[in-house]
Amino acid sequence: MQTQAGGIDTLYLGETDKPSPGPGQLLVRVWAAGVNRADVVQREGKYPAPAGASPLLGLEISGEVAALGAGVSGFAVGDAVFGLVGGGAYAEYAVLDASCACIKPDWLSHYEAASLPEAWMTAWFNLVEHAMLKTDERVLIHAGASGVGAAAIQLATLYGAEVVCTVGSKEKADFCRRLGAQTVINYREEDFTEVIKAAGGVDIILDCIGGAYLERNLQCLRVDGRLVVIGLMGGTTASLDMGRLLVKRLSVRGSTLRAQPEPVKARLSAALRDQVLSAIQAGRAQVTLDKIFPVAEVQMAHRYLEENRNCGKIIVTLD
Repeated sequence: MQTQAGGIDTLYLGETDKPSPGPGQLLVRVWAAGVNRADVVQREGKYPAPAGASPLLGLEISGEVAALGAGVSGFAVGDAVFGLVGGGAYAEYAVLDASCACIKPDWLSHYEAASLPEAWMTAWFNLVEHAMLKTDERVLIHAGASGVGAAAIQLATLYGAEVVCTVGSKEKADFCRRLGAQTVINYREEDFTEVIKAAGGVDIILDCIGGAYLERNLQCLRVDGRLVVIGLMGGTTASLDMGRLLVKRLSVRGSTLRAQPEPVKARLSAALRDQVLSAIQAGRAQVTLDKIFPVAEVQMAHRYLEENRNCGKIIVTLD
């Protein structure tokens, strides 16, 4: 919970009313919840929860079904499930749409399961559905060692694409190479624009930086290239060279997952369940779980994320 929007010192453990599942929803006893950059932005008061969603922080959970809402079928009390929620993951109980719930397989821990929905569904939504990723294309993924970055590297690799990513340290570079990135650029040591242009450019860019990278991203794109902006860590404004946009037939798209309607999230949850889990079980992809914090140390979890210390996902536990 929070006293008010702001820094990590505004977070505290408290009590609130236990949620009730509505029609088509599950009440889940939460054992683990993912920590995401969106949580930090919401904590700061810049990313409010959508209408009807819990105002508490947290977007992904793994736990046990405690109650069923009206009209729910295919689930039973006691089932181990995981999935994407609109808010409220940092709590003992959370409400999860049944259409977005995945049965947790026995070979996956609750910690591992909670690390999957936000990252993999974001990567799938933006690379596969928005950018229409194709085999043999070249993809640039900024912040390759982030939760979304790690999923995007693996997803692009599964599709047979060539992956380039940017990172800020040797440790993160090594991590991204292990996931399948062929080219890793340390942005503290090299200008990613010059490296990529010298290698012939890229077809798709997945960008969480925003304004500060816009012009440089456009320089990196090949003809008919697609830029998908999923974050604004580098600011909200930038100048746009319309001539470059027209001559190279470029597409620039902004994208957020949280406010998407339930049918979209249900479709992405199905991809997670049917495609991603199969790839992980077969050893063609891996869970990238970096660090686990007890919920009492949620301030430390946020600090760890804000300091960009993670390679992959951060989890808080409520068990």
